[in-house]
Amino acid sequence: MNAPVQPVPPPGGPSARGESPRRLPDWALDLVAMAVVLLTGLFPVPRLPFPEPSVLVWIPVTAVVAALALLLRRRLPVTALAITLLAYGATVLLHMPMLGPGIAAIIAAYAMAGRVPRGAALVGGGLAAVVVALLSLRTVPELTVDPRVFQVAAALAVAVALGDSARSRREYLAAVTERAERAERGREVEARRRVAEERLRIARDLHDTVAHRISVISLNAGVASQALESRPEKAREALGTIRSASRGVLSEISDLLTHLRSEEDPDARTRPQWGMGDLPELVARMEAAGLAVDLRVDGDLERVDGTAGQVGYRVVQEGLTNAHKHGRRRGARVRIAVGAAALRIEILNQVAPASEGDVPGDQLGLLGIRERVASAGGTVEAGLDGIDFRLLVELPIAERRRG
Repeated sequence: MNAPVQPVPPPGGPSARGESPRRLPDWALDLVAMAVVLLTGLFPVPRLPFPEPSVLVWIPVTAVVAALALLLRRRLPVTALAITLLAYGATVLLHMPMLGPGIAAIIAAYAMAGRVPRGAALVGGGLAAVVVALLSLRTVPELTVDPRVFQVAAALAVAVALGDSARSRREYLAAVTERAERAERGREVEARRRVAEERLRIARDLHDTVAHRISVISLNAGVASQALESRPEKAREALGTIRSASRGVLSEISDLLTHLRSEEDPDARTRPQWGMGDLPELVARMEAAGLAVDLRVDGDLERVDGTAGQVGYRVVQEGLTNAHKHGRRRGARVRIAVGAAALRIEILNQVAPASEGDVPGDQLGLLGIRERVASAGGTVEAGLDGIDFRLLVELPIAERRRG
């Protein structure tokens, strides 16, 4: 016996399923970022003049403001970027260019690009980089071009690009996860639908085959019990019919069980399907059970195969079974016409007095007929026509391809 197969996790770990890998909590990241900003905010940019003593008091103020602004970068990313840029601009205008506010502006730009729409992020990040670049020119004593002047502006642009890339990756993973979940739900719905269809098909087969033969057994059992003493030969005939029908029931049940196991056992034989070519056997079986069948066929039944043939056989079987169970004179007239593109089946039988005014027969049987015929693209009419119950079915016939 094979062991149950364990689900294999998708390759790539948690990120392949759209889950974030383990990382530091937000509060820890905030503490690290604030510490970096505060520590670097206390030292001037190398190779630049030391700020005047009168503005030294503003150095810790701008560093603290920039550090606290980082706490807003998740909920208010644009506001956080604006505050850090103002802090950086203040250091430049007061001639105290410190690293801390610039680093805070870079972190805020990354957070902003990862949380706002792409267009707004690119426009905002570009404007911020231009503003910082223009402000950085004021840190140069003379109008000399030094690439180091634009380090903060370039870092801002890179931070915006990285933030946009991170946002795109999150959106991609979210979309992949959503598609996978939607596909899984679709597979579950399809599986439930197939199970429901299979259960319905099995119910139809049980009614059309087993119930048909059980009704024959029941009717002949009644005949045998009544004729056991007065007409022993009639009782023996009825018991023979019961025996034959019982063997048929066992055969049908065996076929159904074999079909149910066919998906588990690939070597199981396919359950045979009855068709219009089996009508003579059906009529003979019903006549042996005591029903007089007047069968008339116009056209070539060999043209009726496939779905139309299987459904047509079940229609005749159900009609004759109802005629046997509910008919007044134990007789039925069956008229079959094979046209150019359609099969027409009409079954008539006189209704027993107790059934007059009602549609005779098993409602499940008529429901099964309607479902089968509808699945084959046909139509069904059933009801009283005077003293007769009339069942009329029309089925389309698929045109055979000529070799």
